[in-house]
Amino acid sequence: MKKTLIKCGWLITQDPAVGDFNDGELLIQGDRVLAAGKALDAAHDEVIDASEMIVMPGLINGHIHVWQCGLRGIGSEWMGPDYHANIHANIATKYGPRDNYLGNLVGSLAQIDSGVTTVVDFCHNLKSLEMAEAAIDGLEESGIRAVFAHGTAKPPAAPGETPFTHVPHPRDRIEALRNGRMASDEQRVTLAMAILGPHYGTQEVFEKDVQLAREFGLISTSHATKPNDKCISPRGYLALAKAGLLGPDHNIVHGNYIDDEELKAIADCGATVTATVLVELHGHAPDPLVMRMRALGSMPSIGIDVEPIVTGDMFREMQAALSHARWSAHRDNAAEGKPSLSTMPVRSREALEWATIGNAKAMGIDNRVGTLAPGMKADITMLRARDLNIFPVHDPIYTIVEQAGAKNVDTVIIDGVVRKRAGKLLFEEALLARRMDEMRASALRAMDEANFKLKAA
Repeated sequence: MKKTLIKCGWLITQDPAVGDFNDGELLIQGDRVLAAGKALDAAHDEVIDASEMIVMPGLINGHIHVWQCGLRGIGSEWMGPDYHANIHANIATKYGPRDNYLGNLVGSLAQIDSGVTTVVDFCHNLKSLEMAEAAIDGLEESGIRAVFAHGTAKPPAAPGETPFTHVPHPRDRIEALRNGRMASDEQRVTLAMAILGPHYGTQEVFEKDVQLAREFGLISTSHATKPNDKCISPRGYLALAKAGLLGPDHNIVHGNYIDDEELKAIADCGATVTATVLVELHGHAPDPLVMRMRALGSMPSIGIDVEPIVTGDMFREMQAALSHARWSAHRDNAAEGKPSLSTMPVRSREALEWATIGNAKAMGIDNRVGTLAPGMKADITMLRARDLNIFPVHDPIYTIVEQAGAKNVDTVIIDGVVRKRAGKLLFEEALLARRMDEMRASALRAMDEANFKLKAA
């Protein structure tokens, strides 16, 4: 296999045992990191000159509904009920397999373009195996690494019909995917289950869904966005933890309304929590759970969630998560009548860990991605250090977390394959233009069929 030597201006490995280096070198062979350090003096077949770049692990988007890419920005002034009424109860019902494919392809390419190498795609508009297959096609064709979390549609129940809250996850689809194209956990696109959870389903449904996930060796993930009096199964995670049905193989997204006792039970059993700070600050009163999970000794995880409401840029999500964490620490200190904090309560490197290692841990893939240690997958993002908005670089961590954005991404490598170089995606330009036009047409058609009208700003 070809060996590629990357000569870095700054090399951030995110592995304490390996360290970070100014003028470092990174050696990759095939799809793996072979070595990281200074002056490696290693035999190689190709050199990538990144001497004016920051080389870092690819960002991981811990939670996103990639299929919604074509609906970007339509809900920028929505509140929570508006999202569910307009998307799940209306526009999503007009989506078919081709719409899913287009959204997932263009949405994944956009993530690569912005420095993301892995997405956790919580695909929750699936009405058939065909729709799931089409969504996976889009992920695979883009070249991104993805955890495809198979979800289910949430349409309003017709008279006499069982509501989705009482319907277990479709075993036939999971069985078909797990025994077919998604049998391996070592491939670039892998399978998980996006299940209802006690906020959106009955306790019995959750138990069956978790058991199904465990039968097939899959991580499961669920949304938690409701106060107790609005949940289908109030304080359901607490009951599940006590019953031994929660563990490191379950991921909870949001959780802003979960009380301290329930959250501690979640953390104690090793389940993970992913915050989507930009969305949560937009439409939920309680704080995102980053600092509460951190206080419980759990590594936070962060993601984008819904592009109809917020940007898909993980740099902005990382910056928002850090800013809110710092602000909430100062606020809580003041509320307790303590003197002003004299040191920064959350370091910048932590936020980068949330967007890489924390997201990898949440999906059980931290043995493959999240750092650039030898043996890890060659999932790499490179930032142009001479871009005017971040030049000059004095501390690369501060630059990545506090200064940089998607516009600074020069090169992206996923599984050892270069997917973006010199600021341009290596995806056939004419084909991408066609798919973008098709995606826009598909989204407009779905909105038209749903009789959705965008309100003027």
